[in-house]
Amino acid sequence: MTKQLLIIAFAGLSSTMAYAADLYVRNSGTGGAYSTVSAAITAASDGDKIIIQPKTNGDPYIENLIINKSLTFVSETNFSRYFIKGTITINPAAGRVVSISNLTSGNYTINDVTVSGATAGGRTTINLWNCDLNNVYANQSNVTTNISGCTVRGALNFSHGRATANKAQFITVRSSSNVQESYMATSDVEVFGNIVDDVLSYTQPFYDFKFYNNFSGRLSVHGIKNGGSNEIINNSIYSTVSGDVAPIWISLNSSTGTGNIAIMNNAISFVVGQTNACIQTYSNNVNITASYNVSTNPFITEGTMNQSNNSGSVNMNFNNTTYTLTGMNVNAGSPDVNYTDLDLTRNDAGHYGGSNSWANYWPANVGTRPQINYLVTPRSINGGTLNINGSGFSK
Repeated sequence: MTKQLLIIAFAGLSSTMAYAADLYVRNSGTGGAYSTVSAAITAASDGDKIIIQPKTNGDPYIENLIINKSLTFVSETNFSRYFIKGTITINPAAGRVVSISNLTSGNYTINDVTVSGATAGGRTTINLWNCDLNNVYANQSNVTTNISGCTVRGALNFSHGRATANKAQFITVRSSSNVQESYMATSDVEVFGNIVDDVLSYTQPFYDFKFYNNFSGRLSVHGIKNGGSNEIINNSIYSTVSGDVAPIWISLNSSTGTGNIAIMNNAISFVVGQTNACIQTYSNNVNITASYNVSTNPFITEGTMNQSNNSGSVNMNFNNTTYTLTGMNVNAGSPDVNYTDLDLTRNDAGHYGGSNSWANYWPANVGTRPQINYLVTPRSINGGTLNINGSGFSK
């Protein structure tokens, strides 16, 4: 009798379960597919996947999309992008997850990915994988954005999440309102292994941040979580144009918050402008430590910080076309085992050093195979449980 009751219970459960559907979009609606992405979105339910066929000759689907459900968008042709010429607006909602991969927006400055407002009652998650985009505006409250392997011709703005192996003109972590998020995420902001032609900046007081292994024209910090710990580690900062601030600029003079910023193992080269400082701070409340940084310029700092083992006038060669760095940055980073390179030798200052090496993420387009976009492994093991975290996506 017990077995029979269990079978009936499971049968009843299975009859009420909802299954995600695959909806196809093809040129002219061939094969019973939808002819537009908008029509597929209208027909879809939360959790469905919309599979889009790239048009021949790279022709676009010309439409403006409003995404108001939890949906996944992928290409029907493996490792090929579909072209949508139009704006993409994501309406946030508590628990909503929107994942987009293999999208190209074309070189049209008005074709942006935009989150339309803050999320009420919870958080929205947006995943962007292997896309070719113009601008991304996801800097709304209670929104987490994970973006990897994308080209963003303009600005990538987001308020929380993880950015790995992207190329953008600007990457800015900021909130549109600077009002405390009502549904806080449990993780930090992580920006690893990106190419930033101009400025990589952090401008909000809600989360700790980690800037690792980026190749950027400048790094700047204009906000900090009160009492938090933040890291700027193993970046290459290279600017061929003189500016009005230092290549690493901590501008927190109007902030009353306290916290820590560790600036370590970075390689720096810049054209002297209004300041000749490698690191510049306008903060009296935040504890800033600078160690094992190397620069082709004389190592000059401005403002209050704790320094050790920094080196200036170091012979290094930066290339902002191939994004390579050679010279005396090799084995110039911290000798601590926690910062050793992938081959377990001493840390190389700059974006190739440490366990988050540039080599983890580039080349971002590795051909017809999946892409690992995040990997954390311990550098030392002293008993206990071995924890390795990683994630990836298929293009």
